[in-house]
Amino acid sequence: MFHKEGFKIILVTFILVTTVVLLTKNFITMEWLQYLIYAVALVFLILILQFFRNPKRPISLNENQVLSPVDGKVVVIEEVFEKEYFNEKRLQISVFMSPLNVHVTRYPVGGDVVFSKYHKGKYLVAWHPKASEENERTTVVVKNKSFGDVLHRQIAGALAKRIVNYAKEGQTVTQASESGFIKFGSRVDVFLPLDAKVNVSLNQKVTGGLSILASTHDA
Repeated sequence: MFHKEGFKIILVTFILVTTVVLLTKNFITMEWLQYLIYAVALVFLILILQFFRNPKRPISLNENQVLSPVDGKVVVIEEVFEKEYFNEKRLQISVFMSPLNVHVTRYPVGGDVVFSKYHKGKYLVAWHPKASEENERTTVVVKNKSFGDVLHRQIAGALAKRIVNYAKEGQTVTQASESGFIKFGSRVDVFLPLDAKVNVSLNQKVTGGLSILASTHDA
């Protein structure tokens, strides 16, 4: 199953690969070079298909848990001063996505969307310390019954050239439902109350909509 954000790119890729194969067959006479071009075209197609895959997952909703919004690796767990929305210290958990990860962004908690904003910016590598403030990004805040306001921020990386954000202020959203998509590698930051119980460790691999980033102490 492929994500709707990839339909156009997948179609263009199919046309491009088919064209390359036909041109190679008709104009390249060296057999070894033909096979090389076929192999490169096939690998390119597979990478594009893999990037836009959108697998179905057995998601269990729980108001006392914060689910990972994306697939990837945990690269930050620390207390920081969040100055765009909270203007106070928050617990930040960041997940870095490689181009090989599923790039659907999901709501880490359910509730009411109270803030949604897009920022133009740079394309520093996603793990750069200033990427959260200087890169192209979107900030979404969901008011949740158990955790209060939970902020998640999509951040473009050196390869990501388009962030898609579905969140609109005033919406009521379900935990783990789609909040957006980031094309070609990036990172997502989640900002939680300082008393949230962290359930992951640095460099741990997580799965969007399944892995628990944090929970209440009663969970």
